Amino acid sequence: MSPDVILPNHIRDVLAKSTCIYSKTEVDAALDNMAHEISERLSHENPLFLCVVVGGIVPLGNLLPRLDFPLEVDYIHATRYQRKIVGTELVWKATPQCSLKNRMVLIVDDILDGGITLSEIVKYCIEQGARKVLTAVLVDKNNARLEGGLQHADFCGLRVDNHYVFGYGMDYKGYLRNAPGIYMVSPEHG
Repeated sequence: MSPDVILPNHIRDVLAKSTCIYSKTEVDAALDNMAHEISERLSHENPLFLCVVVGGIVPLGNLLPRLDFPLEVDYIHATRYQRKIVGTELVWKATPQCSLKNRMVLIVDDILDGGITLSEIVKYCIEQGARKVLTAVLVDKNNARLEGGLQHADFCGLRVDNHYVFGYGMDYKGYLRNAPGIYMVSPEHG
C-alpha cells in the first residue's frame, strides 16, 4: 500500500479507538458560556480577535457567530508541533496584518497545554503595543504547564486531564481537527 492510503487508515484507526470525552452538544454549551463571558468583558472594547492558526480556526469560527458586538479578526501562526505529537522550538510562520498598538487583543486558540506558544504570542502582542492582551482557549489541559508557559487562559471552555486529545481544532498528526467532539487518544496511539 502507498503511504497516501496507509496514513488515512491509521487515522481512522486512531479515531475508532479513541474515547469521546466531550460530545458536540457539550462543546457547543461550553462555546455558549465562553461567548457570554467574552461579551460581558469585551463588548465595549473594540477588540481585535487574534486567531492562532491552525488550531484556533475551529474555536474562533464557532465563537464568532455567538458574539454580537463590533470586533476585528486577524491571525497569527506560531507553532511548536508542526504535525508532530510533541512540541519543540517555536516557529513563527505569520504575524498579524492589523496594528496591535493601543488595542484590546483577545488571542483565541484551541488548547492550553504546555503554555509556551501562548506565552510567546502574548509577549509578541505586548511588544507590538497592545493596550491589553487576553487569551481564550476551548480546552485547558490540567497538569501540563511547562516552565515559562502561560499558566491560565482568561476564558476557557472545557478542561481535560493530561492526555493527548483532538477535535474542534486540535489535531492528531495534522488530522482529526474536524472531529465532532473532544476525543482522547487511546494509549496505543498516544
